[in-house]
This record gives sequence, C-alpha cells and structure tokens, in this order.
Amino acid sequence: MSPLQPQSVPELREAVLDGAFGPLPSELAVTSAFWLHHTTRLAGSQVTYRNHYLLLRSGDAFGACSFEAGDLAPEFCADASGHTLDTLIRHESAPVRVAALDAYLGRVRPHRDAAEAETVTLPTGTPEVRAGARDAAVAGLPDIAPGAKVALIGVVNPLVAAIREQGGVPLPCDFNLRTTNWGDPVTDDMTEVLAEADAVVATGMTLSNGSFDQILEHCRKRELPLVVYAQTGSAVARAFLGAGVTALSAEPFPFSQFSADETPLYRYRAERA
Repeated sequence: MSPLQPQSVPELREAVLDGAFGPLPSELAVTSAFWLHHTTRLAGSQVTYRNHYLLLRSGDAFGACSFEAGDLAPEFCADASGHTLDTLIRHESAPVRVAALDAYLGRVRPHRDAAEAETVTLPTGTPEVRAGARDAAVAGLPDIAPGAKVALIGVVNPLVAAIREQGGVPLPCDFNLRTTNWGDPVTDDMTEVLAEADAVVATGMTLSNGSFDQILEHCRKRELPLVVYAQTGSAVARAFLGAGVTALSAEPFPFSQFSADETPLYRYRAERA
C-alpha cells in the first residue's frame, strides 16, 4: 500500500509534491511526451469509440490520461519533454496534471513490482480477442449481489453484460453514448445513477474530468463498493485503495488496443477490515 491514504486527488498531489511518496518530483524529468487521437470500432459493434490520450514518459514509467476532444492541443507536447514532474503536476490543465502524477507514482512504485497486484496477461490476438480478455479481467473484480443496482460510469458494453450476468442491474452513465448495444438508455447525469447505486464501477477518465473525488466521497459516505478500471491514471487510482476504492484494474501503457502482442494488466483489491 501507499505510505499515505489520501482523501482526494488534490491531497494526493500535495503529498507527492512534498516528497511523501519518494523522491521529490522536481528531481525527475519527462523524457518524452506524446498526444494520441485513436478510434476503435470492434467487429459487430455499432459504436465507434473516440479517444484522446496524453502520455508522459519519465524513466521506466509512462503516465497516461485520456481526455475529451478539445481539452488539450497536440502542440502541448512540443515543449513538454525536459520539464520536471513537479512543474507538470502543477500545470493548469487537468489532463497534464493527471498524466504527470501518474508518471511519478508509476515510476516510484511500478505496477509490475507491486506485491499485492495480480498480474493478468492479455493474450496475443485481434482487437476483439484482446478487448474481450481485458473486459473479462475487469468484470471479475466487482462482487455484485443479485438485484444490486450498479452505477457504470463510463460505459463499456461488455461490462454492461457482465453486470447482468452476475445478477446486477446496470445503471449506465456516459458523456458520449446515448444507448448501450441492447438499447438501454445512457444518462449523462452522474448524480442520477449514484443516488440509486448499491455499487459503483467507474472509468479512470473520471480523474481527468474532475468527477473522481465526488464519486470517491459518495462511496465512502454510503459505504458502497467502488471498482475503478483505469488506463488513465492507473497509479493515481491505486493510491486510493482502502480509502474509497475497493478494487482496481490498472492497465499502464502500452494499452491493449495499441499492441497485438501479450501485455500485462494488474488487478488490485483493497484489504478487507
């Protein structure tokens, strides 16, 4: 576990800047930065997923943040390499702050070295094969009681199916989708699904759009299970295990969609009291 149990992302950020998690971020530099626009439509799907990513490399770690179109221009990367991580952790842009914080936490404690992490190897194969393996790994984390209402914040259709297969009732919420593959209405009002939920499954993108702390506080107050599946900020979300996050699927770069070869995914579960 991390040396501290932060209660919010700003609190975690300040602790990192103070050196509570390892070397000062001012001592670690970004060696490369890249901005990606990526689209995916899997075989048989009617949905094209459109993603934008910022990746910051520091040492042997990549910090990652997916963000909405228009939140960050590609030109940012032109001058990002060479900056120390403290500068970018303080940046005015939320995607930059998240990616830099993720790079720092992934560098000082890599997922591959975490004793409490369960490594899941995503197989060599087509996009459909690899996406299916990834979604199965995520779906294996929630412990859903029959009839439980599960807020799914960030809709991935296989997770909708997995929640139903476990006897749960999915409450889908997403900024960019209006229906699931099965015609279920998708709301863009997170408070609506949180109010009904017995459990929550949330994407790491909640870190970049600013809703993560609200979800975290809601789950703590209501004592609800919170599962996070994260390409964005996977090491950031890990810092909240046991402080609101009950389980995590952490997928550091290179993500499953960017490789046809085997890649690791790391599953964590908070220690039960």
